[in-house]
Amino acid sequence: MVTHRFALLLAFGLPLPVFLPQPWLIAAAVVAVAIALALLDMALAGPLPGLRLRRDGDRTVWLGGSAQVTLTVANTGPRPVRVNLRDAWVPSAGAGPLFHTLTLPAGDEQPVTTTLTPTRHGDRPAVRVTLRSAGPLGLAYRQRSRRWNTARTPAWNLRVLPRFPSRRILPEKLARLRVVDGSMVTRGRGHGTEFDNLREYVIGDDVRSIDWRATARANDVVVRTWRPERDRRVFCVLDTGRTSSVLIGRVPRLDASIDAALLLSVLAARADDRVDLIALDSTVRTRVEGGGQRTKLNRLIDAMASLEPVLAETDFTLLGREMLRRDRKRALLVIFTALDTAPMIAGLLPLLPRLTARHKVIVAGVRDPDISRLAQLPPDPGADDVHRAAAAQRVLAERDRVRDVLAHAGATVVDADADSFAGKVADVYLLLKASGRL
Repeated sequence: MVTHRFALLLAFGLPLPVFLPQPWLIAAAVVAVAIALALLDMALAGPLPGLRLRRDGDRTVWLGGSAQVTLTVANTGPRPVRVNLRDAWVPSAGAGPLFHTLTLPAGDEQPVTTTLTPTRHGDRPAVRVTLRSAGPLGLAYRQRSRRWNTARTPAWNLRVLPRFPSRRILPEKLARLRVVDGSMVTRGRGHGTEFDNLREYVIGDDVRSIDWRATARANDVVVRTWRPERDRRVFCVLDTGRTSSVLIGRVPRLDASIDAALLLSVLAARADDRVDLIALDSTVRTRVEGGGQRTKLNRLIDAMASLEPVLAETDFTLLGREMLRRDRKRALLVIFTALDTAPMIAGLLPLLPRLTARHKVIVAGVRDPDISRLAQLPPDPGADDVHRAAAAQRVLAERDRVRDVLAHAGATVVDADADSFAGKVADVYLLLKASGRL
């Protein structure tokens, strides 16, 4: 195959015979010489089968960050090779630079680094490395078929973890959790507490906490200490149906739900509660349960990274089967979904009384700030502004009615803008923890 240099050679060489006798014969000679040079250049180009590729670098990255993957090209052939390569990734991987030029002596290897700045969470695989061996004159090159290049490309997948902007408020929530634990211990035995240990009596302790049997055995006054109940079950339910694809700001509603679920999961794990995950729409997309807390958190984050909105109605009866088939131990069930009238009436509301009878249920939905903005009339409204404001106020009124119906059915409702949504969900969890209502 020829390069742009070959085209430039012909462009400069063909006009010259116009000023000479027998121009067509000389032009044919110029073309023949150019083709001969291109064939010689292609013959001198290094062989491609002797090239070997391998990758190393980052396997995971948080959305919004950057990762680096190194592709090492080794020349195992007997001749030097001038390599032009294109390292192609899926567009959402944000890869660059894609093109590299290397000169590899026989037995040598050189690395090239690709920086990835993904625009969506999930798996972002490498597609294909295309290799070209250029001749010394730069007039022609060797290139094998697409299938050959695909077979030589080392497989690599970058797992992009979901955006976690609420991580900035995690220290504040953890500080409040420590305050809750301290106040529960100070207050002593009560609803939502369990026995912790025995210690010697100090001035200020409640005399009602004295353990008289232990005092008789120890020949000293011994009191019981209490702590908030541990090992409670927290289920995060992510609705990945069609309503989760609605853009809130510039990101899908599902992203805000994942952010809130991540904050709640980290907080509950620090409180020694067990966190499970269920993501569903018309089918159960992922399920994470069992395992140690640290291992489970990694599995939860990894499972959330692969979730994408699905254009299908959410079948909440799947949630009923999942929750009602389990043991009868009370748990906290946090359902991240849209507080829209039709999905609620047809899907969740018929199931809600059975769920609230056995579990503490939180229904959390992200509010679209654009609707609240459209509900406000500008200083000098026109007819279009009035109609838009009326439509937006109707949507807000229906949302309020849905919230009232859910609360009447026994659920706790969290309805907040995307900026404060994750924090509001965490606050409800901490309030339930402090009041012993888990």
